[in-house]
Amino acid sequence: MRQLSPVELKAFCEQAETPPLLLDVREPHEFAYCRLEGSLHIPMNQVPARLNELDPQRDIVVICHHGVRSLQVARYLEAQGYNRVINLEGGVDAWAMDVDADLPRY
Repeated sequence: MRQLSPVELKAFCEQAETPPLLLDVREPHEFAYCRLEGSLHIPMNQVPARLNELDPQRDIVVICHHGVRSLQVARYLEAQGYNRVINLEGGVDAWAMDVDADLPRY
């Protein structure tokens, strides 16, 4: 599994031929408060039941608040045969600090 910092992810998204799927695994109230534009919201506990919504041939960037839950989900996805999984190091909090200062922090 790859791990990308927010700055690295921004550059990766800008250069990608096909944009990666941004998979936000936070709770609904967290997602409602702030999110990366275009993210698909599937709370962590729903990922196993909703795997059919994820394309294993596409890069999937897993996102949470600080990068801990997303790392767990990324490892789970790899165990299920997904081999194009990326974890956002530091989560949306780091994204707000390093890439988008307008994104609310909590």
